Amino acid sequence: MREKQSGASAELAKVVERVWSRVPRYRARMESAGVTPKDIRGIEDISSLPFTEKSDLRDSYPTGMLACDRSEVVRFHASSGTTGRPTVVAYTRNDVDLWSEAMSRCLSTAGITKDDVIQVAYGYGLFTGGLGLHYGGERLGASVIPASGGFSERQLLLMKDLGTTVLACTPSYALKLSEMIEAGDLRDSLPLRIGIFGAEPWSEGLRGRLESALGITALDVYGLSEVMGPGVGMECTCKNGLHIDDEFFITEVIDPDTGRVLPDGEEGELVLTTLGKEAMPVIRYRTHDITRRIPGSCACGRKGARIARIKGRTDDMLIIRGVNVFPSQVEVALGRVPGLSHHYYLEVSEMEGLKELTVVPEISETVSEVAMRKLQMETVRGLHSLLGVRVNVRLLEPGAIERSEGKAVRIRRVA
Repeated sequence: MREKQSGASAELAKVVERVWSRVPRYRARMESAGVTPKDIRGIEDISSLPFTEKSDLRDSYPTGMLACDRSEVVRFHASSGTTGRPTVVAYTRNDVDLWSEAMSRCLSTAGITKDDVIQVAYGYGLFTGGLGLHYGGERLGASVIPASGGFSERQLLLMKDLGTTVLACTPSYALKLSEMIEAGDLRDSLPLRIGIFGAEPWSEGLRGRLESALGITALDVYGLSEVMGPGVGMECTCKNGLHIDDEFFITEVIDPDTGRVLPDGEEGELVLTTLGKEAMPVIRYRTHDITRRIPGSCACGRKGARIARIKGRTDDMLIIRGVNVFPSQVEVALGRVPGLSHHYYLEVSEMEGLKELTVVPEISETVSEVAMRKLQMETVRGLHSLLGVRVNVRLLEPGAIERSEGKAVRIRRVA
């Protein structure tokens, strides 16, 4: 472990020197904080470095954060942004190789081998999800089906005819496919055994639903475009946190209000530093994802950092009458109410300066009016018990909510 720590310290010193000499924005920020590369002698010095925000990448659009010559860039990806400008991320040949290796190790952590057939139903293109899983699967030696998102009937045909054993997509899309598989009585004809689901927070209740419907082990994968893409973290079959490879990333969890680094076990905002990246390394990048570092070793025997599954994002958090509410908490509460499906959305309105929340879930099957009223009361009680605040509930009939083929839109603002 000491050897690995020493290697990470050396890599951190390299990446700090790289951005200091090649990225004016980083150098100015470090000079303002009174820090130079000579001050970074080990990982223990990382807290003296300033944070990087997504706004830094947006304000430097398109390539102001580039830490290599433009001629060395072999690929660009981008994530969408609320300002209309995407966040552009660049990769050198070595970066693509590092990404493939990181994703390959994640797939191996999940129990996937070269004998598996991986159907990648994440979107391809500027979004990193599809190509990230694709290159990692090929690096592992598995067979990869670049199905991309959508065309659900074709997805099922490919699963059956090509012998898909691993499905990789958002949990929302997996839920839609599971309903189609159940409706077509296809489960016994599909050799699926593992699901790799990410790109949005999802609950243990939804995990159980997908595992039961698809006959698989459903595992969480974590990543974000600004840092690399998918492959930052991966659950093993113990399902007790996502493993982060210390060779590629340094993890911290901070108090989102003060920036203070929190001890292992305390919940806060995840901060990531990349090691080994050339084109666009990031130093202490604030992900705005809420989690905690899990102390101790995993039962699988792997050592190194682990984080709890992402609870939500600080910018997705709703403050309802003084109480912090995350969409993922709502999903947990709904999953405990028999008679509800896992399809829902949240309506947020404002009245006299205060936010009001209406939870809008689907019922799993049509029931009588009396049973519907009873189910609504149970849902209201369940939400109040978990959230600690009373919210409105409006139940919908089965199939009323449009099924997602990508990330589900959970929050809807209403006038």
